[in-house]
Amino acid sequence: MADAQHIQRRSAHIAVSPAPARFTVGRDRRGAWIVWDRQGLVGGLFATEKAALHFAAEECNYNPADICRAPEGSVLELDGFAMPSPNLH
Repeated sequence: MADAQHIQRRSAHIAVSPAPARFTVGRDRRGAWIVWDRQGLVGGLFATEKAALHFAAEECNYNPADICRAPEGSVLELDGFAMPSPNLH
């Protein structure tokens, strides 16, 4: 019993790093808003930031941990989406 309590207390102090966000929202070279999916399943170009964030939120069931913003000044590209795919919406 004492060993189990010791293990529980010890494991409580171990920091667990969260999984990286699935979606990154940022701008491309022309200033359009991009949603980039780390898994490469969906994504796209959007006219407004609001539309890009809405799309990402819908795709991850409104889990804010799955959405991050690209660092200020960075440029996103949709290289992985150059070929048409039936999974893109």
